[in-house]
Amino acid sequence: MHERAVAGKTDAETAAAPLRTPDNGYEFRRLRYGRRMKSSDAEVPVLFAGGGLVGLSTAMFLAQHGIPSLAIERLQKGSHLPRAAHFHMRTLEMFRSAGIEDEVRAQSNVEFEPEGSIVLMDSLAGKVLVQFIPELNAGVDAFSPCRRLFVTQPGLEPILRRRAEAIGATVRNGHEVVGFTQDADGVTTTIKDVESGHERQVRSKYLVGADGAHSRIRELAGIEFDGRGVFSNSITIYFKAPITPLLAGTNYSVIYVKNEHLSGFFRLDRDQQAGFLAINTVGDTAKPEAASPANDVREETLIAHVRRAAGVADLPVTITGVARWRATADVARRFREGRVFLAGDAAHLMPPNGGFGGNTGIHDGHNLAWKLALVLKGIADPDLLDTYESERRPVGKFTVEQAYTRYVTRTAPYLGKKDYEPLADDFDIEIGYLYGADAVHEHPGVSHGRPGSRAPHVWIERHGVRISTLDLFKGNFVVLTGREGHAWIDAAPKAAAKFPGLRVDAVGISDDAFSAAYGITPAGATLVRPDGFVAWRSVDGISDAERQLTKTLAAVLHRSA
Repeated sequence: MHERAVAGKTDAETAAAPLRTPDNGYEFRRLRYGRRMKSSDAEVPVLFAGGGLVGLSTAMFLAQHGIPSLAIERLQKGSHLPRAAHFHMRTLEMFRSAGIEDEVRAQSNVEFEPEGSIVLMDSLAGKVLVQFIPELNAGVDAFSPCRRLFVTQPGLEPILRRRAEAIGATVRNGHEVVGFTQDADGVTTTIKDVESGHERQVRSKYLVGADGAHSRIRELAGIEFDGRGVFSNSITIYFKAPITPLLAGTNYSVIYVKNEHLSGFFRLDRDQQAGFLAINTVGDTAKPEAASPANDVREETLIAHVRRAAGVADLPVTITGVARWRATADVARRFREGRVFLAGDAAHLMPPNGGFGGNTGIHDGHNLAWKLALVLKGIADPDLLDTYESERRPVGKFTVEQAYTRYVTRTAPYLGKKDYEPLADDFDIEIGYLYGADAVHEHPGVSHGRPGSRAPHVWIERHGVRISTLDLFKGNFVVLTGREGHAWIDAAPKAAAKFPGLRVDAVGISDDAFSAAYGITPAGATLVRPDGFVAWRSVDGISDAERQLTKTLAAVLHRSA
């Protein structure tokens, strides 16, 4: 395998490296601002409203590109409820590139039994009615080096935070955004200390609203939702109970329950002594009030719900928490307002069926981070940021519709709804979504590295070590070519030099399986973006590789060649 790393770190990248200060805070040499700044200063390149799952992930991805940021979070200690348990293979691929996959998997193994199936039962003590997914990771190995897993937000968020802070982000708890204004040069955000009420202003080049379903940023930006609105006032009950005897000899990851009393689903901890039960309907679904279990959250009612879902009338149950939430299927009309961006639940709301919500938000952040970084470094034109909405909104809408389809068909067939989209394969949703193509998705088994698709996973050998092609994508552009693609290897540094500060890696791979997976001949080439998506490819070799690569990079960066 031939390879070449094109250009070393730019002055801006080197300047962005975090330095420890004696008080264990961070001191950042500012990008393009001409002075050093401390994380306590009133100016940062990027400000995040929301320091939860999506905010922390995006801050981590941004820091990978050498851009410091400040994330503010209203909660003092983050989420204490074990939400967002299901994480998809594409999300784990992103965590892999950030260097935290092993730590996340270890935490998952502490909390949950790996693998498992997704089934529908009449109760935990009853029988299986439908087996939706026989095994959580069936077929995954053909498409990814990573596997789906379950891990709670309280288990995952500290890992994200440690990594983000270690490489350049700052997180402040107990603060919230109360207002912002923007101008041609940046955003001035007013932040309030929740406890003291003290307000101060922070200046940033960009503001990212990752502040959830009731996003203050979205509200202040005047962005409305389109969609179906609320179709269930649901609850999630967190509890402890001796469930183990009911599930002996089984390995269920998610257990949907539907009987005359309620409809919802269980997710249980590894020892099956605790977990949560999400409930969408209670009682006679012919009555409107059936879709509002949130109307009654008295402890005795919650205990009764768990017992009826378990199928054991005298089951000892201790309630440890309850969360009200609204089942919706909505997408923001815009993902951007000037220098303000929306990500995660602030941009799209969907039922929990399929576990798509948190994953989709993380993918939003992964798409946005590299674009912000290249614009802040002056490598890309600010017009590149327009592609965040044009790429992520169609994917968000598609995913919302697929979650709604699963809600109607798995949880609420009583609605008799016919307005849902045909069920798409989970692989299409997780790793088959497309950017800039006529279709929004296709199965990864047929994409073969087409532009706009996620670059395929292929096992290759590098320096005597077996790695995935995905391991080559560490935040730079990458030119991949086959065993006859020497011209592309030589052209890459010359093309990169046309864009000062740009880093491009060039890698030649002699394995024919690689060429087949990427849809090119051994003389062809593929340009992969920093987020691991295919920007362009040449099926075969051409006479002027440097000119073509220069033209392609200019188009991606929205710059003149």
